Amino acid sequence: MQQDEVAARVRQVIDATGVSAREFARRIVIDPSKLSRSLNGTRRFTAAELARIADIGGVDVGRLIGATAGAAGEVTAGAAGEVTAGASATPSTVRSPSPSRSPSPSPEGGRPLQIVRETVRLIAERGFHAVRVADIAAACHTSTAAIHYHFPGRDELLEAAVRWCMDEDTRRRAEATAGTRHAGDELRLLIELQTPRTEQQRRQWCVWLDLWAEAARSTTVGRLHVEYYRQWRGTVADVIRRGVEQGVFRPVDADGAALALTALIDGLASQVLAAEPGLPGTGAPAMHDALIAHVDACLMAPVSG
Repeated sequence: MQQDEVAARVRQVIDATGVSAREFARRIVIDPSKLSRSLNGTRRFTAAELARIADIGGVDVGRLIGATAGAAGEVTAGAAGEVTAGASATPSTVRSPSPSRSPSPSPEGGRPLQIVRETVRLIAERGFHAVRVADIAAACHTSTAAIHYHFPGRDELLEAAVRWCMDEDTRRRAEATAGTRHAGDELRLLIELQTPRTEQQRRQWCVWLDLWAEAARSTTVGRLHVEYYRQWRGTVADVIRRGVEQGVFRPVDADGAALALTALIDGLASQVLAAEPGLPGTGAPAMHDALIAHVDACLMAPVSG
């Protein structure tokens, strides 16, 4: 099997979806740079990635690797998780759905995204280490084998969950601030997005708190953690710089101000989630008021008389 042939078939699947390669990478929950390298032939697709590509693209995985019907619908992953054809079945074998059996309806967004979304929900409710693959399978109304088909190990599933949270946060942030030109208004919108008022926001923060601890022990999650905070602080710093240019904010070190505001948001959010609900001065409104007071005191330019 030629690597470039697989890449060409994957590219056809992406083209058929009508979305960009970056958006397709988001849907199959991998780093866009990994997808780019695989499409360019400098990196091999893993068996699990091809399974997710086939699921999202609505094609049989055998079509992607060029397997024939005589191969019994089996595609075997090599020692490094790379895909080879024509090998005998092993525990890492990826099996194409049997043509004699009608596949179950694919959930909205495809099975991989359903698995990741349910994983995030369960992490928020129980914590990552309390979530079993069997729990995720039950939530998705499927088997543990189906989970391992798309995400062979817990580490890969955790990485996908972190990346999905990052992508969702970035998407919501872009949607909320689209068309906002006044830097002060945009900064307040960003603060509102980070304040855990709704159940969805609280769930997202619960996941982040759990992943902070995991980032200290996992190199992969740690890198994603660093990447996310680099992007977030960069966004805040850009807004502050624009505010200085607009005369909305006083002349400050934008990077330092973004770091301080981020630290304050994280600290206050952790207190909100840890406090007993309804305890005065510890809820989301108090957090929001404290953040706005910080912006007013440390960033806002004095109003000229």
